[in-house]
Amino acid sequence: MSIRFTNRIFLRNRSLNKWLGFSVALAILILTILASNSMVQKLKQEEQKKMEIIVQALELQGNSFDISDDTRALTLKISENNMSMPMILTDEDGVILDIRNMGHEHDKLLNDTSFLKKRLNEMAVQHTPIEVELPFGTQKIYYENSSLLSQLRYYPVVLVLIILAFTFFFIWYFKTLNDSQKSFLWAGMAKETAHQIGTPLSSLLGWIELLKLEEIDPSIMNEMETDVKRLNQIAERFSKIGSVPELKKYDLAEICAHTYDYLKSRISTGVDFKYKSPKTPVMVECNPELLSWVLENLVRNAVDAMQNRGKIELKTYYSGRFAVISLRDDGPGIPANLQNRIFEPGYTTKKRGWGLGLSLAKRIINDYHNGKIYVAESDKELGTQFIIKLKSLNTNSN
Repeated sequence: MSIRFTNRIFLRNRSLNKWLGFSVALAILILTILASNSMVQKLKQEEQKKMEIIVQALELQGNSFDISDDTRALTLKISENNMSMPMILTDEDGVILDIRNMGHEHDKLLNDTSFLKKRLNEMAVQHTPIEVELPFGTQKIYYENSSLLSQLRYYPVVLVLIILAFTFFFIWYFKTLNDSQKSFLWAGMAKETAHQIGTPLSSLLGWIELLKLEEIDPSIMNEMETDVKRLNQIAERFSKIGSVPELKKYDLAEICAHTYDYLKSRISTGVDFKYKSPKTPVMVECNPELLSWVLENLVRNAVDAMQNRGKIELKTYYSGRFAVISLRDDGPGIPANLQNRIFEPGYTTKKRGWGLGLSLAKRIINDYHNGKIYVAESDKELGTQFIIKLKSLNTNSN
């Protein structure tokens, strides 16, 4: 029972899932950094011990005159066995006695006094020089981390970057795969809907033609014919989902005007619906059926949000290189934390709804028309403004 309850909490609480995933990823990164840092510190201690052994070997060679030849050979081999750590041996006056593992800097250290001083200071900052006490004076060994240890110091950072890169790749990959599956699903549903609606619509158009022969008010028949043709247009729109629509040059203001005229007489009389447009044509490349569909979705959503009472203003205008459609209502507004989610497939705040309208609108504008649709502003007092931007074809647009 408790396991089922826990699973239900995680499935329903998206925020909890996100924080849990973030916490697990952060814990993995921290453990990786700590483990890598521990390994680096152990190697550093090993190199420190190795250098101390070399110092002891040098002191034994200089202070003991009665050691055997084998012992002297062993101490010499120990002192010469450093094949990795950069090291400079100097006398009391700072004169170089030996240089090991300094690579291309070897000759410059011997010939450039200022460079030698600079490198000794750098090495002294990294490790305190070790003094070698000998009968004829004190020598100093300056040394720094081996190239392997220096590279391992950056290993945690590199490892974290690699992990992050793989994480982002898998997130992107699965998100893309998921979005593709959703797109195919919605496209399939849309095409099937268009197919199912097509047959009864054809019959309705035939019945309307027969009714025209009867003594019926022509205005009623015209309205019926307009609505049936509109349903046929909607079916055609659904059939185009999932395929690349044909874009042609149209006057955006004219498309908005036709949509306005159709919706004006079909929304609640409690809504004050107005339309404004410039006197000159607003030319864009678009698919008028799909663009009109987007506007209908936005208008009907606004009417629902205002509960069939309020003001809606539809405008078309220029803004730089773009032709812009603005739709503003004085409804209750959209909470800031939901303004990005309203375009997600399946997301809806309505009790009855599929949550497809705005997601399809975004796909039509962003993917098919290479434009942008977004919530420009939303407030409880001022209402909501949606903006649609399309590239203008007017050369004299400002």
